[in-house]
Amino acid sequence: MTRKKKDPKVGTGKKPKGSGRRLYTDENPKDTVRIKFATQKDAKDTVKKVKDSSKSFARKIQILTVGEQRAKVMGKDKVVDIFKKGKNSVRRKHGKPTKK
Repeated sequence: MTRKKKDPKVGTGKKPKGSGRRLYTDENPKDTVRIKFATQKDAKDTVKKVKDSSKSFARKIQILTVGEQRAKVMGKDKVVDIFKKGKNSVRRKHGKPTKK
């Protein structure tokens, strides 16, 4: 007789074997910030949206890093630079040291 384990609490990011709930699901889609990085204008709009949001410093950096990494993989160097400048701007605003 095997016991079925109970699903972990929502938001923990854990998933037991055999669970119906998927790992890393977006459990609060209202909190999602959409990232666009196809063009330089999209990147600038995304950076502005993130800077104007009420998210924490760490979350803003995380969002901009995702955009930067995706653009880098696609070979869009100018878009990467826009995201890097956005991250440095957020760091200056929050009194954190900037990176090159």
